[in-house]
Amino acid sequence: MGHIIEDRTKKRVESTAWWPQWEKDVSEYISTCQRFQNSNRKTGKRYGLLQHIEEPKHPWETINMEFLTRLVPGGKESINECLIIVERYIKGFSTAEKCRGLG
Repeated sequence: MGHIIEDRTKKRVESTAWWPQWEKDVSEYISTCQRFQNSNRKTGKRYGLLQHIEEPKHPWETINMEFLTRLVPGGKESINECLIIVERYIKGFSTAEKCRGLG
């Protein structure tokens, strides 16, 4: 990888421990470390360019759907996920379906 964080981490490990294939293990750990991924902007796939969505000419020609997940639990029968559907012609909120997540 050759990143400063990886080099610094390898130097720390090298000065305190050793095991067969330690460099490979450290590289794999860093490549899957969420904190490293968040601080390293060059990791992961790049997002595509924003695309213009044409304005629909008829109702229900274009809809947007989005899942709202990881809602804070509110009790035994609480809902922790929601599907939101917006119809773009009237540009209004159409429906929200309540869901219970599996996890």
